[in-house]
Amino acid sequence: MKIFKNPYLFLIAVHIAVGFGVYLFRPFAKVYFMATVGIFLFYLFKNGNKNNEALYAAAYITGAEVFFRMTDASPIPIYEAGKYGVIGFILLGLFFSGTSRKSGPYWLYLLLLIPGVVYASSTLGYDTNFRKAVIFNLSGPFCLGIAALYCVDRKITRKQLQYIIWSLLMPTIAMGVYLLFFTPDTRSVLTGTGSNYAASGGFGPNQVSTAVGIGMFCLVIQLFNNSKNIILLAINLGLLSLLTYRGIVTFSRGGVLTALIISVAFIFFYFKAVNIKTKKRIIGPILFLVLTASFTYLLTSVRTSGLIDKRYANKDAAGRVKEDLSTGRTVLISSELEAFFKNPITGIGVGKIKEYREETQGISAASHNELSRMLSEHGLSGLFALLILGVYPLIFRLSNRRNFLFFSMLGFWFLTINHSSMRIAAPAFIYSLCLLNIVNEKKKNPIHRERIIS
Repeated sequence: MKIFKNPYLFLIAVHIAVGFGVYLFRPFAKVYFMATVGIFLFYLFKNGNKNNEALYAAAYITGAEVFFRMTDASPIPIYEAGKYGVIGFILLGLFFSGTSRKSGPYWLYLLLLIPGVVYASSTLGYDTNFRKAVIFNLSGPFCLGIAALYCVDRKITRKQLQYIIWSLLMPTIAMGVYLLFFTPDTRSVLTGTGSNYAASGGFGPNQVSTAVGIGMFCLVIQLFNNSKNIILLAINLGLLSLLTYRGIVTFSRGGVLTALIISVAFIFFYFKAVNIKTKKRIIGPILFLVLTASFTYLLTSVRTSGLIDKRYANKDAAGRVKEDLSTGRTVLISSELEAFFKNPITGIGVGKIKEYREETQGISAASHNELSRMLSEHGLSGLFALLILGVYPLIFRLSNRRNFLFFSMLGFWFLTINHSSMRIAAPAFIYSLCLLNIVNEKKKNPIHRERIIS
């Protein structure tokens, strides 16, 4: 099997080269960023989004966002350039292709975000930059609403869904290669059982763990849908081992555990949906997956001198059990719920929770929990918005059961916003994928030959 004749292997090779290239020459990241945007814009306008190019572009930027951030890839120094890129491509997709008549709940969701902004204009302190506070806290929820408008009841084929998964996966492979060369010897940077910036490419371990977790999940999907021969199987398992290792050594548990949970959900519902013949075929990949995951964790345990075992057992480097499994977030979440109960109607205003916590507790830290933040800052509007996000997909699912990734995508959103909020576009965009309407490939019309009467 020649690599250039297989688009999947070709893309993997290109992104391995990209990751190594950025490691060797960091400014190459800017070329990578501009090439990514330019290529997707070209095909989007060329085809008028007839093949959902906007969706592929948004998926790719979602997968690449953390890599772009850690390498300062954006030529314009905007921290959330990746998130804005996702919003921009989805808006172009809406311009070309419109939205479904079933999108009403998400229009309402977007409207429910407005009262919190209006109220914040009177509650935020004079020293706070109103524009930055509002944009920082609403860019994620707004991204989710726009992506949901595009995806709800949008008909795509299983092949197109596969391309979306590839788009999410490829940039995480580039990032995994970059991390491998950035910190080849993890032992040299270990200082304890806390989240490790040095092993995360010098960037936020929580975000890196989340992004790598996306790649892990996408590779699990490839094991069952794109491992037709021993070469593909070996490559997928090898990449899965690489990303799993890089995710675990960040010492940030959220992204890895989320990947594990949604992968198990995918396997369960996939196994449940397929016929007996396919069930027998996928037993092999399941066994290989378990063996690879076990070997990778064992390797990580050895490479970290057992510190990773203590991390997942909630112990410090000396082996003492930590009192708070949530690493202090319980207190922060409690303060946000307290703010909601004191101001249940209006909330305290978008971006105000940081000031509120400093005023009441003297703590300057974020809970990274989107549920409690929405309640505290938006009040009843936030509660109704969260109900729409949680309930409507389940209602939509009643009439559309062909999306075998539904529970994994919805689960990724819920789990991620509970440990990483919506600091990156991933939970927003991946949530929207559970709203897609998966249809069968159109069969080509058979050629009818005229009967010649002799």
